[in-house]
Amino acid sequence: MVTLSEENYLKAIYHLAKHENASVSTNAIAQKMQTKASSTTDMIKKLSEKGHVEYQKYKGVKLTEKGRLAAVSVIRKHRLWEVFLVQKLNFSWDEVHEVAEQLEHIKSDKLTQQLDVFLEHPTEDPHGDPIPDCNGNIPSSQKVLLAQIDQNQSCICVGVKDSTTDFLQYLDKHNIALGTKIKVISKESFDESMTLKINKTELAISKEVAHNLFVKIN
Repeated sequence: MVTLSEENYLKAIYHLAKHENASVSTNAIAQKMQTKASSTTDMIKKLSEKGHVEYQKYKGVKLTEKGRLAAVSVIRKHRLWEVFLVQKLNFSWDEVHEVAEQLEHIKSDKLTQQLDVFLEHPTEDPHGDPIPDCNGNIPSSQKVLLAQIDQNQSCICVGVKDSTTDFLQYLDKHNIALGTKIKVISKESFDESMTLKINKTELAISKEVAHNLFVKIN
């Protein structure tokens, strides 16, 4: 049985690795988990003993297939619960993360399966992140950052890189949500800021915003 704390570490390693078979430093894990390096090393040793990670001193930590599946299972539950909270309980997209952080640790596979069926097998959460299937497969996505879109190109908002409350509330304030049509009116080479056209309204955004919004080209 994987403990709540162990699940959080596996999920952190998965997100830090960016792609499969990548190694992650214990310092990076400690920073993400906001713990001491010594505590992180102790946890990594426990996860290694359980067969969830491969760990070599000075070479970092790598998830085994067993560890990857455990991490993806937690991510799947987290994102399904986010969909449930938004669609069925009328939570806004900036409210769901902390609640889903608690719900993701429920161990019942039957509950997760029934939740997936009840929600009609969603493929994305309210922030546009893909939902792994029951076998640990993650749907591919063609999304790019808004910062990569050229001047005069049109695109559609499909997700966020930054899912903090402040950023999501900023997007709500400017009527940007999943499915919003965006046209890049201009781009400044000096500071990489942009002027956008959204619902016939022009909006100037910073480099930071452009680098935290995922879109698909229209």
